[in-house]
Amino acid sequence: MHSEQLQQLRDQLLALKEQLLLTQEWAKSGTKPVELDQSRVGRLSRVDALQAQAMSVASSRRRAIELQRIEAALSRIEQDEYGICTSCGEDIDLKRLQFDPTAFLCIDCARRSERSA
Repeated sequence: MHSEQLQQLRDQLLALKEQLLLTQEWAKSGTKPVELDQSRVGRLSRVDALQAQAMSVASSRRRAIELQRIEAALSRIEQDEYGICTSCGEDIDLKRLQFDPTAFLCIDCARRSERSA
């Protein structure tokens, strides 16, 4: 992989990280405890609030996992291991990395992993 391509992918990863961190900061309000006082909040509104809170917590978990994938990819770049499949050691196709810069498996290993899951 050329250093220019690697820099573009690194920049893409850093932009994704920044976007996720901003989204995470903005979404913190959705995970606050739900008001239990039914005299102020109706029963259905409370159920809606609980559902919204659960969805917010699930989204927060997904963002945390994506942040971990981004950090791992950035670490692989620093260690000169980026673009190499962590399972078989073969190069990961550039188009795959451009589509998902956090990819750590080549397409063949990813397919095998999906079948065994």
